Amino acid sequence: MKIWKKSRRTKEDWVFDIINYLLLILIALITLYPFYYILILSLNEGNDAVLGGIFLLPRMFTLENYKEFFSDSSWLNALWVTFLRTVGGTAIGVFFTCMVSYAFSRTDLLGQKIYIKVVVFAMYFSGGIIPFYILLKGLGLINTFQVYIVPGALNMFFVLVGISFFQSVPSELIESSYLDGASEFKTFLKIVLPVSMPLIATMTLFIAVNHWNSWIDSAYYVQNNDLRTLAYKMREVINQSMSPTTTDSTTLQYASNHSKTTTTSLQMAAMIVSVAPILCVYPFLQKYFTQGMMLGAVKG
Repeated sequence: MKIWKKSRRTKEDWVFDIINYLLLILIALITLYPFYYILILSLNEGNDAVLGGIFLLPRMFTLENYKEFFSDSSWLNALWVTFLRTVGGTAIGVFFTCMVSYAFSRTDLLGQKIYIKVVVFAMYFSGGIIPFYILLKGLGLINTFQVYIVPGALNMFFVLVGISFFQSVPSELIESSYLDGASEFKTFLKIVLPVSMPLIATMTLFIAVNHWNSWIDSAYYVQNNDLRTLAYKMREVINQSMSPTTTDSTTLQYASNHSKTTTTSLQMAAMIVSVAPILCVYPFLQKYFTQGMMLGAVKG
């Protein structure tokens, strides 16, 4: 029996590994530090943060920025609206997208290829924002909470991914359900969906992040301030803080009324609050993420 000796690492191998690790560490720092910087600013007194010089740790630690955020009814209302649209929009979007993609994956569907071509066309081309606005107005969705849910009830990209995924589901499972007397809809609910967790988890992550971060629909299709989303309110504050005519006056107003908070520090706290839920949910869906995307790409 031949015994294979472990190959010795050369000097070039050590140099190559060291350079790789240094580059990976540098990329990680460049990627993560902006988030960390926002975190330490949100934990620092706002008036002190204006002086600058904060890089690694809060100079004057405080939770007043978060207390101010959660005591502001407008921020809490925006957070609540965003939470409701994310949960409701994601559940409805995932369910209808799975249902349509499952139907289109059936080879015995009359006109299957035509439906798929329509989906591809709709994914790449749209009528534009003005016709879309007119359509929403005709449906009575303008300035309502439903404008966040109904237009995104069907995701064209994931319809195509779902078609490929459902075509890979063993036909024996579906046929056995028919033999037991189950209807088409019951087969979809009881047989197909339980074995589609990788696809569902992947869709849930993408659709939920899209709902959570969306602000365009709140800006264009909603006038009621009680229906504004968190992303829209953050964008509004950022625009105000970037305006040279309003930054100084707004900062001075906060400095005089609040000893530890400014508009910038409150904005940092809002960013952390908006990012935290996604960061908390992602680790639980990560194990399904790659599997769902790869399974959806098995067939073209």
